[in-house]
Amino acid sequence: MLGTNVREIESKEEFNSHVNENETTVICAGRRGPMCVPVYGAMAQMEKEKKFSEIEFRVVDFDTNAAMMIRTHEKCRNFMGLPFTVYYKDGEIVHATSSIQSRKQIEEHLDEYLL
Repeated sequence: MLGTNVREIESKEEFNSHVNENETTVICAGRRGPMCVPVYGAMAQMEKEKKFSEIEFRVVDFDTNAAMMIRTHEKCRNFMGLPFTVYYKDGEIVHATSSIQSRKQIEEHLDEYLL
C-alpha cells in the first residue's frame, strides 16, 4: 500500500470496476518516491474542491497487478519516469502523463480532458 491521502485501488477487479462505474477519473500509478508523492498530494487537495467534485481520484501501486492496465496501455508504453497518471472519460484513457506534475499541470489536464 502506498499510504497516501488518496483512495487506493488494490486489485485488477477493483480497477476495472472503478473505471467502468465512473464517468471521469484520474488514476496515478506510482511508488512512494520523490517524483510521485507531490502528484499524490495535489490529487488529495483537488478531490476536496467543489470544482473537481465530478472527478474520482485514485492511486495504484505501480508494482502490482492492479496497475497492469496502465503499465501496458499504448498511451503509456514509451513513458520512462514515474508516476504514470491517466485521465479516463467514459471508460477510456483520453490523456496520460509521466513523471512529476505540478498541481497547475494536473489542473490544466483536467480542464482540457475531463471538465
